[in-house]
Amino acid sequence: MRFLISMDKIVNNNGVVEYCSHGLEDTAYLAQKIAERLNGGEVILLNGQLGAGKTAFTKCLAKSLGVKETVTSPTFAFMKEYDGRLPLYHFDLYRVVEEDELYELGLNEYLYMDGVCVVEWNKFDDVPDPIIIDVTTIDDSLNGCDRLFRIRGIDLNL
Repeated sequence: MRFLISMDKIVNNNGVVEYCSHGLEDTAYLAQKIAERLNGGEVILLNGQLGAGKTAFTKCLAKSLGVKETVTSPTFAFMKEYDGRLPLYHFDLYRVVEEDELYELGLNEYLYMDGVCVVEWNKFDDVPDPIIIDVTTIDDSLNGCDRLFRIRGIDLNL
């Protein structure tokens, strides 16, 4: 199993951590490091194209939070709740057209609970102090990097 060395992590002047994942093991390592910093009440906004690895990251985060259940995409349910060290609320808002739908479904109330909210395809306009993770699929055959994670809003010591 190969984990990243310091050259794979770049912190720029804007407080953005860039993390190059060489595969699922590296993504799991990143998720573990983020999970170690979570205390409840955080909102993680996952951005990326279809198939970029947002749900794969969420599965790794759930496992790092001690979730025993199988984590699946909540595309048709909008939100799934999992029990672990902290409650995990996994949102997939791809099918939401307008923000009003979120309030009609009561989903906005989860943003202020003691668990961790992971939101794919965010439609909430006003999220308090989010952790923002942009996931990009790349083909870096030279370094073997297949996903680039750009992370803002959390202090990571990778």
